[in-house]
Amino acid sequence: MKNSLFVFSAICLIAGFAHPVLSQKTRDDRMRIAAEMEKSIRTEMLNKWYPQALDKEFGGFLSTFTYDFKPTGPQDKMIVTQARHTWTTAKAAERYPEVAYYKENSRHGFLFLRDKLWDKQYGGFYTLVDRQGNPKGASTKEAYGNAFGLYALSAYYHMSHDTAALNLAKKSFNWLEQHSHDPVHKGYFQNLGRDGTPVKRDASVPSTASTGYKDQNSSIHLLEALTELYAVWPAPLVRERLAEMLHLVRDVITTPKGNLTLFLQPDWKPVSFRDSSEAVVLKHRNLDHVSFGHDVETAYLMLEASHALGLKNDTKTLEVGKRMVDHALANGWDKHVGGFYDQGYYFKDKPGMSIIDESKNWWTQAEGLNTLLLMADKYPNDPMHYFANYKLLWQYCQTYLIDHQYGEWYEEGLDKDPERKTALKGHIWKSAYHTYRALSSCVDRSNGKANGH
Repeated sequence: MKNSLFVFSAICLIAGFAHPVLSQKTRDDRMRIAAEMEKSIRTEMLNKWYPQALDKEFGGFLSTFTYDFKPTGPQDKMIVTQARHTWTTAKAAERYPEVAYYKENSRHGFLFLRDKLWDKQYGGFYTLVDRQGNPKGASTKEAYGNAFGLYALSAYYHMSHDTAALNLAKKSFNWLEQHSHDPVHKGYFQNLGRDGTPVKRDASVPSTASTGYKDQNSSIHLLEALTELYAVWPAPLVRERLAEMLHLVRDVITTPKGNLTLFLQPDWKPVSFRDSSEAVVLKHRNLDHVSFGHDVETAYLMLEASHALGLKNDTKTLEVGKRMVDHALANGWDKHVGGFYDQGYYFKDKPGMSIIDESKNWWTQAEGLNTLLLMADKYPNDPMHYFANYKLLWQYCQTYLIDHQYGEWYEEGLDKDPERKTALKGHIWKSAYHTYRALSSCVDRSNGKANGH
């Protein structure tokens, strides 16, 4: 019997199953943390946002909330936030079917995407509208925002089977295909005019602006959106674009060291200031630094895409994903209290990595939890100690990021940014998407419900 168990355990490890053979202590820790996360999802996250964030007067969701979760400000509405709320409530409706208003909230979000944020003249999603739904700011569009619109529509359709959502998802994909997709160098142009024409970089664009570049952030979220779309509309062209983006993110945008290049020319040549002075590097830091959060997030998104594509024994994606996580742990991880730092840089005249921003933003730590547990399952005995670091990171989140009094997560860890305790809990760049996805994924993985990647 013992020999049979050993053989079965070995097969499980080779196959990459979610549960390697674990010690009793590790199993107990997994289940304890999963229970704490499940409680946090229900009592410190979803119940704070929904249904309070519903804008019953003008549609969509309110975005901006004070530290103690009171609506504040003009409540402009960005495609990214509106889509993330729609996605989160769609996923919550599937996870907690007994809570009827999640489904109702998600439909409420879908209607705002369809009726207000979708440009009925030129197609594509507006980037920003006011509370009433009137377009604001420059009449430009972005692949990034449109990716999130596509992501939300796909998830809402998966939950609701509302064909109107699938039809708009198809229209959204085709709009990106027609306007944003680069038929020559592949991938997608990020900056677009209102009519969808790609915005090219010229001498009038400041050196610190990202206009006209391709970038990792829109690329990884297009990868994520196409993964979600492919689950509900497995068309050959969707599969082709999903495979294309997996290749670009994994093999072109990710460096041999294991970090993402932030911005690139249309032909994918990296934008780098490393040969300049430190002052010039820091002036252009938003275009060129190591973002540990995006690196650990992307490791997960690549494996999710590979799984969606049905790629068996995809050792290449797993190896690159592991390298990304290992690079972040080796260079951007606080070994004392836990947490990933925000930004690092390889200066030409300094050894190794320099941390240029010690803040520990909320979404990075959430994505870190998700990916560390994934790697702990893939490599349970690895010297990077993924599970021990997962435990430390959860302890860090419990201590410095989750507001156990008013709910939700502070924008930055209080160990480095104590003033964030009274900063906004929600705004157009901060909703429940990263935290809900990460914690629910960790709970499912701990309970043996991981979907294979």
